[in-house]
Amino acid sequence: MERISEAAHTIFAARRSRAPLGQLPAVVRPSTEVEAYRVQEAVHELATPAWGPVVGHKIGCTTPVMQQYLGIANPCAGGVFAGRVNPSGVTLATNDYVRVGIECEIAVRLGRDLPASEAPFMAESVAQAVASCMAAIEIVDDRYADWRQMDTPTLIADDFFAAGCVLGAPVVPEAAPELSEVVGQTFINGVERGRGRGSDVMGHPYAALAWLANHLAGRGRALQAGQIVLTGSLVQTIWLAPGDEVLVTVSGLGSVTLQVEGATDTGLESGSGRES
Repeated sequence: MERISEAAHTIFAARRSRAPLGQLPAVVRPSTEVEAYRVQEAVHELATPAWGPVVGHKIGCTTPVMQQYLGIANPCAGGVFAGRVNPSGVTLATNDYVRVGIECEIAVRLGRDLPASEAPFMAESVAQAVASCMAAIEIVDDRYADWRQMDTPTLIADDFFAAGCVLGAPVVPEAAPELSEVVGQTFINGVERGRGRGSDVMGHPYAALAWLANHLAGRGRALQAGQIVLTGSLVQTIWLAPGDEVLVTVSGLGSVTLQVEGATDTGLESGSGRES
């Protein structure tokens, strides 16, 4: 549909130019989450030449802390582009974002496909498809004029704040701890800013993975071997300032780090930024 294409082009143009996105015109704004994912797919087609193919997925609002923060009670999915996957220790350039933030995540990589024909999925069934687990940082970007005023379908269409990720060392499931019992912690400049448990993610991170597999199956799509899935933040989003150093640890899965370029004497306190 023409309105799907127009919405996707508007979203991608703002994202590429790093211009804060306001409310889309009513004539093109997705009116439902179903329509929003159609726009998201069109955005992915536009973005692939610049950022590489979609190699995985992020799931937002899978934990109470994030549902309360964003005021959204149900999970929302977005894409992860190959060119936005980073190793631990990466330095981010502030000019690449409108307002960069991070989230503390448990990520998995799939070892086999989860085709729509196998739906409905449960946590126990998707567990058999997991090849590795890892500590991860999701990089998010507040690329909106005021995200608190944005409707949920538009946020979904724009990949629900997703801007990349940083992955820790993979741990095979046989060597991994019980994921519902792990503790994730976020440190900014050596100061702990939040912590959460694996059980906060819909009871178990694999429950979030099952939600995603069922969600994609409902759209006639499937999770594929080799794809990465970020299962949801254990800690409320932290917005970063130039010079900030981030450490995320997940007990039994290790740690992952990043830093933001720039001096810390910018007049901004660590983790501060534009109020929304």
